[in-house]
Amino acid sequence: MLTRRQFGKLALAAPAATLLGEATSLRGLAQTARPNSKIGGVQIGLIAPYSFGRDATDADTILKYVTQVGISGIELQEGPAEAFAGAPAVVRPPGRGPGAPGGPAPGGARPELTPEQQAARREAQAALKAWRLSASMDKFKALRKTYNDAGVSIYAFKLALTDGMSDEEYDYTFNVAEALGASHLTMELPTDGALTKRIGAFAARRQMLVGYHTHTQGSLTVFDEALAQSKYNAINVDIGHYVAGTGESPIPLILKHHSRFASIHLKDRKKGDGPNMPWGQGDTPIADVLRLMQKQKYTWPATIELEYPVPEGSTRVAEIGKCLEYCKAALTANS
Repeated sequence: MLTRRQFGKLALAAPAATLLGEATSLRGLAQTARPNSKIGGVQIGLIAPYSFGRDATDADTILKYVTQVGISGIELQEGPAEAFAGAPAVVRPPGRGPGAPGGPAPGGARPELTPEQQAARREAQAALKAWRLSASMDKFKALRKTYNDAGVSIYAFKLALTDGMSDEEYDYTFNVAEALGASHLTMELPTDGALTKRIGAFAARRQMLVGYHTHTQGSLTVFDEALAQSKYNAINVDIGHYVAGTGESPIPLILKHHSRFASIHLKDRKKGDGPNMPWGQGDTPIADVLRLMQKQKYTWPATIELEYPVPEGSTRVAEIGKCLEYCKAALTANS
């Protein structure tokens, strides 16, 4: 792992002013210098819009920031993709995502929705379902082209498949992922084996991986049931959460199941369900994992997920840049 002193030098190399740049439209970005975050054979990406908090929630701003930072691949969540395609607005519970208003204090429970909020949310969800089942893929293909023209691939699409969704909604989700050019879907690992079996069967029919994301429930065996159900059920482990939950390195898990990975999430946390930390200050062996990927020539991407508190005077965009510089230092240390 990089020392704090080494990481401090990296942080100075990526000041916020150089990362923000000037505002640029989607079309204009296609003519600017193309980003490249494939470092030493390892594709470094970013989950968006989550990592940006409230700083970037639409497709235009996300693309502006990822190109300015120099990231060339992302895991895109459904919100900005569907909004770009014309979906009706969804009423989301308060406290979703970093920096979201109305959220709980650290370690606290999410606030309960009022009956009025619950009714409004049900109505919005019904409208969204109706839209999804009639939506054209043309807008999603246009979004893919715009990102690709700017040098950014959408390698994963995040939308949770649930047991309450119809087969037609499942097909819609896979259709969107294909239209965006994603190699896999991502979602939280269900606790219901019947659900992962159903999802795995759909994924096999569509021949697209579904990478299951974990929090502190991660372990050497937590993915075993889903992986046995379908070769298209895959892993999207969060190595920071893994360390926080198990107190152990995620490298044995990677070595055990490397052929079943779709992607990983990168963050730095302390052991013992400890807090998220600026990279290099926690217990997660981020650099060791990246070097293992490089050495073994694993082709699945490593996705930056910014969750530690942004220091005073900095921005989310600047901190994402620091995380990318950390990855570069790890992967070029011996070059």
